[in-house]
Amino acid sequence: MPDDEVAELLEGAGFQEAALAAGVPTPAVRRTRAGELIADCGGVRVRLHAWVDLHDPDPSLDAVELGRLVAGLHRVDFAGATGLDPWYSEPVGAARWAELVGELRNRHAPFADELDALRPELVALEAYLGGPPRDLRTCHRDLWADNVRRARDGGLCVFDFDNAGLADPSQELALVLVEYGADPARAGVIRAAYAEAGGPGRVEHPTDFAMPIAQLSHILVEGCRRWLTATTDFERTDNEGWVREFLGQPLTRAVIETLLAD
Repeated sequence: MPDDEVAELLEGAGFQEAALAAGVPTPAVRRTRAGELIADCGGVRVRLHAWVDLHDPDPSLDAVELGRLVAGLHRVDFAGATGLDPWYSEPVGAARWAELVGELRNRHAPFADELDALRPELVALEAYLGGPPRDLRTCHRDLWADNVRRARDGGLCVFDFDNAGLADPSQELALVLVEYGADPARAGVIRAAYAEAGGPGRVEHPTDFAMPIAQLSHILVEGCRRWLTATTDFERTDNEGWVREFLGQPLTRAVIETLLAD
């Protein structure tokens, strides 16, 4: 594993430990007796976390609990060195979207027309990217429903800190609104609970949605790329499902305006 990837894993673990110490519900990091994160077990490199029994991903988690959890994460006193990443901030670009649709049509992808119909909206959303962050601190940067779940003991649990790094907490809060605010009334509850718990971010402008816009766009491109390079029907079906997850409920300017209104 390259040194920079190891450094990012180490920092993610450090942030997770700081979050746990600050009262954020997350599994404990298990280190070796020498304090190392990664251990060599018979030639296999492994790392461990404390066990937590979890329910399946659920975007309808309690809005108040969720807002408080994210506020707690954003209040963790942790000075990390993992910097900004274009995955969370840079546009795909109109030329690349057009090129991708052309490649998919040439390969008769069953979702090519749907992506093409959405392409003007994807390009328009990218006008919200490129502005300077209002604040920077180490954030989780991957607070989708896969990584924030209800534990079997009843509380929430956040895990998978591997992508942690500098980001604008307001933009991460906007990502949470996108993922968990399908019912617009929930968005207001999440924001209020977050603010009451001392969270520093505020979602006030469309540009605050830069992180989910960029991240979802890059995830969509990656799903299409994997479909194009798949060599089996199973792989193509799997990646088509990944793409359709976005196409079935896309992030649009209208969605953002609704989330801001509430």
